Amino acid sequence: MVNSKVLKSVLTAFFFMLSIGLLANQTVSIFSTRDSPMIKFALNDLREVLHLRNYNIRQAEHSRADFIFITEPDLARDNFRDIEYPQFDFKLVSEGFVITLDNDGRVWVIGADEPGLMYGTLELTEKIKLFGLDDIDGTNQNPYMEMRGTKFNIPLDVRTPSYSDAGDAAQNNIDVMWDFDFWKKYIDHMARNRYNFISLWSLHPFPSMVKVPKYEEVALDDIHRSTTDWKENYHLVGVDFDDPKIVNNYEIVKKITIEKKIEFWQNVMTYAKNRNITFYVVTWNIFVNGTDGKYGISNDYRNKITKDYFKQSIKAMFQTYPDLGGIGITAGENMPNIPLNDRETWIYETYGEGLLEVADEMPERSFKFIHRQHQADTRMIEKKFEALIEKPNIDFIYSFKYAKAHVMSAVRQPYHEGFVENIGDLKTIWTLRNDSNYYFRWGSPDFVRSFIMNIPEHVSQGMYYGSDGWIWGKEFTTRDAKEPRQLEVEKHWYHWLLWGRLCYNPDIKNQYFTALIQDKFPKVNADTLFSAWQEASLVYPVTTGFHWGDVDFKWYIEGCRSRAQKTSLNETGFHDVNTFIAYPVHKYSGNISIPDFVQTIIKDESTDLTTPFQVSQKLHNHADKALGLIGQLSCQDNDLELCQTLVDIKTMALLGKYYGYKIAGATNVALYRETKNKTYQEEAVVQLEKALSAWKSYVNIAMSQNINPIWTTRVGYVDWEKTTEQVKKDIDIAMKDY
Repeated sequence: MVNSKVLKSVLTAFFFMLSIGLLANQTVSIFSTRDSPMIKFALNDLREVLHLRNYNIRQAEHSRADFIFITEPDLARDNFRDIEYPQFDFKLVSEGFVITLDNDGRVWVIGADEPGLMYGTLELTEKIKLFGLDDIDGTNQNPYMEMRGTKFNIPLDVRTPSYSDAGDAAQNNIDVMWDFDFWKKYIDHMARNRYNFISLWSLHPFPSMVKVPKYEEVALDDIHRSTTDWKENYHLVGVDFDDPKIVNNYEIVKKITIEKKIEFWQNVMTYAKNRNITFYVVTWNIFVNGTDGKYGISNDYRNKITKDYFKQSIKAMFQTYPDLGGIGITAGENMPNIPLNDRETWIYETYGEGLLEVADEMPERSFKFIHRQHQADTRMIEKKFEALIEKPNIDFIYSFKYAKAHVMSAVRQPYHEGFVENIGDLKTIWTLRNDSNYYFRWGSPDFVRSFIMNIPEHVSQGMYYGSDGWIWGKEFTTRDAKEPRQLEVEKHWYHWLLWGRLCYNPDIKNQYFTALIQDKFPKVNADTLFSAWQEASLVYPVTTGFHWGDVDFKWYIEGCRSRAQKTSLNETGFHDVNTFIAYPVHKYSGNISIPDFVQTIIKDESTDLTTPFQVSQKLHNHADKALGLIGQLSCQDNDLELCQTLVDIKTMALLGKYYGYKIAGATNVALYRETKNKTYQEEAVVQLEKALSAWKSYVNIAMSQNINPIWTTRVGYVDWEKTTEQVKKDIDIAMKDY
């Protein structure tokens, strides 16, 4: 189990008490010895739940309390000599908590520390909300993963873009990034789901976030968004986002000085701190977007001015933002033809030395330095960054792309195996990339739970979850949506809840998730909805585990495409029958590829691997179960979100039907090509005609509540209706004689 360090003694204790002695009179008494923002947040949720149950709330002395909430149990024992203190053997660590009942019927929530008490209070509140005051049961919970974060590619400004700005998701969210109400809602949502950090990813954020001493003129006022006619695709490492056509044709989204920008982000980070959430900033290198060559700054790694500018920027970031937890870097994206040693030297002499100087200036403050193991060598890194690794108030950790771009592929992943062998005693946080599911409400707790439990815990410090091809700001794809639009994490509430909660506690049972669904949609049969949701969601890993395009531009399942002329074997980007035959399977999916399966048939051999036809049947089984269950449900009392959820589940199921037919059709095409047996060709045509019908059904229901086409960062325009013409051509491919 990956846990944080054992709780150290602190000076304060928190006491929060609820009296149930007067429940018959619908009154609940609360006692607290301290009003910290973190505990206020949790208590406010509790108050709302109790008010909904028509309970009055009043303050009371602790001696009259029947519900007792405390932190720091060792010190608290001495303060409760007049009432029995419960005994428990569970060893609490930071952010952990215990909910227990004593012999007199009192309910105690005991937090290892303030975050632990917050989580314990949120847990109790949710249990009361789901099951009532009479059915509170005990629980012991410590975080399974110490760090549980989100990856947020942030489009700050056209002059300081993220890696993902060339897409509708980013362009629709530039103004949202400067909306404090957005961040409050986002942070609260993350806190309730046990996330404890947010990583902001940018090519070069400094001009939009800080005024750097010696380089003050680099700082940018106002927020710009480009008004150019963007191309469909740009360089995959973002080196052309500073094209003058993009930067110089703009609208001012918001008038704001750099001083007000700094104040904005200071407030956001402080708000997050009061929810036990820490911000980190992660960059790709070497990018100097927004500097406009001022002071002679360039992306030449030999430029001494550039090196000093970056070093001073790192120092200024930490000096400006007291709640900033750390900095993360990539050595590689814009360092072409630079030897590995020179790359790491540059990173050390800029980011590394800047952080070391800050760590010396602020010995009481803790910092994290996150080095992505991407286009880099771990042994060289460890040697080069020895001073940071040895620094007492710097936590040096790696970041590793655990499942490439698709966590929704297989519950086991192979890519970390060599990396783990080479990092010695250092730890890593895992990049969990979702570049599969953007549109539809996804949710499979069984998949998420198994995936998390297969992550190697002995080297883990945690994970962060997110996308490169999508900005999880405000959603923009819902047709005829009410204003203000939902946050993406509100629309995809179940999806984000699963990854956060199960990374904190992978032992949560499916019955609990069913209860959450029942609370969300009180008039629906939650067992049926839970099962339908999970069955439809499994379409994603079953398909992608078989049709394995490891990185984002190689495969996007909701559009059946990759970037045109890169990996699709044709000029359209559509993954046709030939692409399905050619693509490999995921190493740990347990599948056999179409070419290898064809050879077993020709050689009359057997295989223990899952065949393409069996994968096809799996998809049909998941889809048919989901469709059958959804058929038992209907929208209740104009519950718009329930209606949208049911449509999304049906949409994902129909996508599964399409891929089920397509994989069977592609396999029969491959068999026909090798054997010249017309029976295979005839069956291929039958399957691909059914695939066309399923695709049309998928597009019809998807477009009933979603806008399309959309412009995506990695695979360009996703146009379901135009793709239908490509789907038809699969039948022509199957009918071709060889």
